Amino acid sequence: MRRKRILQRVLACAVVALAFPNTAVADWNDTLAEARDTKVFWNAWGGDERTNNFIAWVGSEVADRYGITLRHVKLADTGEAVARVLAEKTAGENTGGSVDLIWINGPNFLSMKEQGLLYGPFAEDLPNYRFVDTVNKPSNVVDFTVPVDGMESPWRLAQIVFVHDSARVMDVPRSIPEFLTWAEANPGRFAHPEVRDFLGVTFLKQALYELAPDPAVLQAPATDENFHEVTAPLWAWYDALRPNLWRGGEQFPASGPAARQLLNDSEIDMTLSFDPAEAAAAVESGLLPDSVRTFTLDNGTIGNTSFVAIPFNSANTAGAMVVADFLLAPETQARAQDIRHLGSFTVLDLDKLSAEQRQAFEDLPTSPALPTNADLEKVLLEPHPSWMTRTADEWLRRYTN
Repeated sequence: MRRKRILQRVLACAVVALAFPNTAVADWNDTLAEARDTKVFWNAWGGDERTNNFIAWVGSEVADRYGITLRHVKLADTGEAVARVLAEKTAGENTGGSVDLIWINGPNFLSMKEQGLLYGPFAEDLPNYRFVDTVNKPSNVVDFTVPVDGMESPWRLAQIVFVHDSARVMDVPRSIPEFLTWAEANPGRFAHPEVRDFLGVTFLKQALYELAPDPAVLQAPATDENFHEVTAPLWAWYDALRPNLWRGGEQFPASGPAARQLLNDSEIDMTLSFDPAEAAAAVESGLLPDSVRTFTLDNGTIGNTSFVAIPFNSANTAGAMVVADFLLAPETQARAQDIRHLGSFTVLDLDKLSAEQRQAFEDLPTSPALPTNADLEKVLLEPHPSWMTRTADEWLRRYTN
């Protein structure tokens, strides 16, 4: 085993040497040396067991390959880590911070970028970044309309899909207006997570895309002047939908996994996911019945990229960079896309890989519950983060006591 790990490190260095100038190789070797025998505290959402297991696997690999001890700091909300970094900056703690790496995107990235809480740019200095698809997957370089500018590194893709039990649902809605028609014909059989959860508010954003008078306005910040006019059709639609939701729209599953459990228990017939492979992975694991399938909407669904970023005061920037680079390695990305492990579609451009590296993706198991690339080809870019926060606040004002 030790000889295998040594060979892996030698081969990795050889690949880097072929792709980068000598100075870049020397700089990266310095980074690897600095990272050895250090700890990286990765603050990441801890609400999904498969993701937690994947992060644990990453930890074991970077320990064996690079001598890095990876600590997964499990978060209920990414904002917890953002607030911690901000508090450290306010207290003048500009070095030795408690967060080395953070799983982030959207409003949290915007907040950290605007407040000078990020280290970098660093992403394009990672050896494996050369494999990233920066053309056909625009969310790898634009995060909720905010240019990434190398301040975060992509590691997994997400896109809204709808999940249903085909044993009970024959015809699925293919647009947001059709969802209302379907729900009225099948009261109580659809559930979305509560809007405090990112998946719940993303369902509202998906509806807003189809119902807004001009969806192009969503790519600019929401304002006091336009918010109510743009969202008025959304609230009219939701007022009609809500009584036909699970439990009359008086209660909501706390998260995506909670909604998935309702589907498994036959309490509902349909829900949604931000992971196109989640249903297939859940079927593979026995968490959903074999009859479960996924579908998208005719006009496309919202997609985004999950990133890792390094806070400005990280105590271990070298170690954090090595972990970020490992997340982009083709073998790591292939494992992440495997429905037996995580099932997240890759951020890489497969045409940039060697034949052997591409084969690893071609050999991945498939499933009737797994959407095809054609199913996912219509991707809607995330609205500006202000639409997410304002929409969530307005929903809470309208529908909670």
